[in-house]
Amino acid sequence: MLAPKILLINPPFHRLYKSTYSLNLYPLGLGYLAEAIKKDTDWEVMVYNADFTRNSERRRLVYEIGIGFDEYLENLKNPNAKIWDEVRVVIKEFQPIVLGISSKTQNFRSASIVAKIAKKINKQIVVVIGGPHPSMVGKDVFRCPDIDISVVGEGERTIVHLLKAIARNEKLESVRGIMYRASSAIIQNTPQEYIQNLDTLRFPYENAPDILKDYSLYPKEAFNSIFSTRGCPYSCFFCGSREIWSKKVRFRSPDNVAQEIKQSQKKGLKAISFQDDYFGVTKKYIFELCNTIMQQCPGIKWSCEIHVKSVDDETIAIMKKSGCYAIHLGIESGNNDILKKIRKNITIEEALSACKTIKKHNIELHVFYMIGFPQETEQTLMDTLEKMKRTKCDTLIYSIFTPYPGTEAFDLCKQQGTITDDYDVTLYNHRSPLNYFCPAITKDRFRILAGEIERMIDKKNRLSRVRRMFSLNVIWRVKEKGIWGSICEGARILMGR
Repeated sequence: MLAPKILLINPPFHRLYKSTYSLNLYPLGLGYLAEAIKKDTDWEVMVYNADFTRNSERRRLVYEIGIGFDEYLENLKNPNAKIWDEVRVVIKEFQPIVLGISSKTQNFRSASIVAKIAKKINKQIVVVIGGPHPSMVGKDVFRCPDIDISVVGEGERTIVHLLKAIARNEKLESVRGIMYRASSAIIQNTPQEYIQNLDTLRFPYENAPDILKDYSLYPKEAFNSIFSTRGCPYSCFFCGSREIWSKKVRFRSPDNVAQEIKQSQKKGLKAISFQDDYFGVTKKYIFELCNTIMQQCPGIKWSCEIHVKSVDDETIAIMKKSGCYAIHLGIESGNNDILKKIRKNITIEEALSACKTIKKHNIELHVFYMIGFPQETEQTLMDTLEKMKRTKCDTLIYSIFTPYPGTEAFDLCKQQGTITDDYDVTLYNHRSPLNYFCPAITKDRFRILAGEIERMIDKKNRLSRVRRMFSLNVIWRVKEKGIWGSICEGARILMGR
């Protein structure tokens, strides 16, 4: 008897902006789901990242607002676009009983199109949606008529129980962590308990060669993502992470993390990227993890995102010693009043000091800033622009505030009138030129100010790239020609000879 099949899909998003834009990653969440299915069920599973193409080019930077937006909208309107033909072929060839779609808010429209395609191919396909968006919006996800079941919160246990129930043709009442259609009603089951011992999870890439569609076409770096914690203790009002992973942080043991890193090293990876909301969370855990990495994974390089409050000389020093080469830091605003209102739990003075500490240890620093918060004024925008100029970092990563359904930020925007009943999540994301949610500034004036900030960031980042290239070139020349030869050549360059 043939095993039942489930196809897990990451819907296209970047490829809608341009056919050669590509997410050259194995989606970590789908990797964990696939491994849980492989371990605990008899189902045949395939993962399809529809946002990946072998003909990829380097994606444009996120601060280039609006690039490809018209093509994005056209692809969403055109059911015969090339990308949707590709999705049809994959579903038809694999012939799944269950289609699992992972959705964030920005790609929910794309996810809905994938669901519709599946139902047109075979009405009997059970369409299950999971990921951040359905966890945030609850029953609203069923406004898409082609979705049958929604997985809320952490999905590894839930998907296993769900597939077992479907295989046995059992009622879904006993499956925790789901919502589903029943006649004309939407039923919400008891929430799924969080996995307390994260070491029980299989590593997400163990069976990737057999599970991931087009595995051989991916670069090695597509499999360099890793996490050490789940949960975020902070309460930023624009973020919904705590609704998915909870505010209580759960930690993998350092030994378990090191085992996964060693597997990556055996496959030829020289660097990994921690995908935790905030790396380490506690100083004690950071030190334990860094010491374990040094002992068990010599030579590995790694990057992470860390909270400003976690930055001090001692912590950054041990991170550097254990292989940390790059850090992402979320500052968001250059105005303390805005930082307080969005509950970032930092001051701009603390943030700029953290930047200096990180750069003092010669670690690459990439800093996130966001503009256009609902509480924003022209003065707070100018404060952010001024602080962006002062920030000591290698790259400024810029975005325009986007209110996601289910967050406090979304509710505030509704109260202020910048979100109305006909709000279309398709039109708004951090790269959208339509984003405007700060009523204290006129829309036209906001776009002028945003354009000024975008040009400054572009200039600052280009100069930073030139400096890094020059620095690397100097190191190479010193090695090749010695210090004196390098000085002489540098002088000739400066004199134009």
